[in-house]
Amino acid sequence: MFLDLREIITVGMVLFAVIDIIGSIPIIIDLRTKFGHLESGKASITSGAIMIVFLFVGEEILKLIGIDVASFAVAGAFVLFFLALEMILGIRIYKDEEASSASIVPLAFPLIAGAGTMTTLLSLKSQFHTINIIIAIVLNIIVVYAVLKSSSKIERMLGENGLGVIRKTFGVILLAIAVKLFAANVKGLFV
Repeated sequence: MFLDLREIITVGMVLFAVIDIIGSIPIIIDLRTKFGHLESGKASITSGAIMIVFLFVGEEILKLIGIDVASFAVAGAFVLFFLALEMILGIRIYKDEEASSASIVPLAFPLIAGAGTMTTLLSLKSQFHTINIIIAIVLNIIVVYAVLKSSSKIERMLGENGLGVIRKTFGVILLAIAVKLFAANVKGLFV
């Protein structure tokens, strides 16, 4: 076991930025308004399970279709780059379909454990120890649960401007991580 607090913090920050649960508060509020009560516990546990399973099975899926982790990590760096641009510039490059209900599916899968999170997990796996990634996932899921439970309070406390500042700050952090991830893995494409 290679427990490393620095790795846990780094991976945790990356996942926090990609999941962007604070920036998703307006969407969560909208889902709550449209469909009533949200099952915070179920959504958190389901999204955590999806992330952990994908962390282990994702690489095997890549091998099955003949893609190496370095190539996927570079692709992941591009995805992170565009996610960061969305956060910093306040634009939408990727558009989800409208949710038809507030069940686990729109909350856990597209919102919390979406495509960006899956790509990020496999990209991180090429640089960090798996145990540290799992701990970072669990810590993020605890934060996700807390935010889901108290989303309306957080929205009132931070206000629209506060949410915007947090979103842009994590966008810049995510952009820097995307550049680092690209630089660390691009050499592996030409070996």
